[in-house]
Amino acid sequence: MRAAVLNAAPGRLDVEDLELDTPGPREVVVRTAAVGLCHSDLQYIDAHWSTALPEVLGHEASGVVEAVGTEVTAAAPGDHVVTCMTAFCGRCRYCVEGRLTLCVDHARLRTRPRPALLNHRGVAVGRMGGIGAFAETMLVHENSVVPIGRDIPLDRAALLGCAVITGVGAVWHSARVRPGATVAVIGCGGVGLAVVQGARLAGAGRIIAVDIDEHSLEQARRLGATAGVNARTEDVVDVVRRLSSGGVDYAFEAIGRGATVEQAFAVLAPGGVATVLGMVPDDQPLRITASELFFREKRLQGSLLGSHHFPADIPRLTELYAQGRLELDGMISRRIGFDDLESGLASLREGGVNRVVVEFA
Repeated sequence: MRAAVLNAAPGRLDVEDLELDTPGPREVVVRTAAVGLCHSDLQYIDAHWSTALPEVLGHEASGVVEAVGTEVTAAAPGDHVVTCMTAFCGRCRYCVEGRLTLCVDHARLRTRPRPALLNHRGVAVGRMGGIGAFAETMLVHENSVVPIGRDIPLDRAALLGCAVITGVGAVWHSARVRPGATVAVIGCGGVGLAVVQGARLAGAGRIIAVDIDEHSLEQARRLGATAGVNARTEDVVDVVRRLSSGGVDYAFEAIGRGATVEQAFAVLAPGGVATVLGMVPDDQPLRITASELFFREKRLQGSLLGSHHFPADIPRLTELYAQGRLELDGMISRRIGFDDLESGLASLREGGVNRVVVEFA
């Protein structure tokens, strides 16, 4: 099969022919239909985060099951599925408490007796998040896929596996936004727009979108934001506080920069909760007013992939899409073929796009 491989970082992706192993007892072979390009992919390509190389990146994907292992019960050949990076065991203390993203056996579930992928030199090639979606075919653990109805277009379904589950899940599970609450969303790319929609679905009374791109702010308004703040020309903290009568109940950071995390904490009202969704590099330390943690009971927390309940959340999200209450179509800024992958990544770097989706023939 053909796959785009990251062999060195910083660098670019090389399209190569790889050998795919047969599925193990609890593994599933999925023919890739579509994959969304995510800023986390760029983080590894540009070496802001490191991973073992060579590796096939890509994780926000959908496809059709081609084969299953002997013990698989979660999917069957012919099923349309969405992928998820955080496979879960279902037995550890985090799983039984419903905190699937913290599963202690997550790494073990990716371990197998033979490499899943080999290049032409016989060298093992990794798969980002146990997925490796920048490829014509994926070999994944059965707890990394959830079947969906065949009436859901696969290009839109791909977004559910990362951007949407991260944004909406953070509203539902991490922050637990209350009806009538005030919300600020800092960063209105794919994840931020999903947060806006999640806040709208949760019944937030006021949703303030923050970005440096006017098109992104307009998209946020169309999807449910009640106000927009252009961070390029306005003082974010001052304007958000003014629009929310002193501060918001919930703030979400969806960019991955230390400075914007600090803004998310600063715009909170007393008792407010700031949730960090972006992958902030470890070399960007945070500086917050610590006394506000106890005198004003502000909270700062992280959220991995929206603290999702993946097997339950994906069916709920597809139902909301089918009802017209969750917008997926308008979140896609550009569709490209697999051979145009580098062009799509360049669009992501330049900004002004929400999600670029790679469609496989």
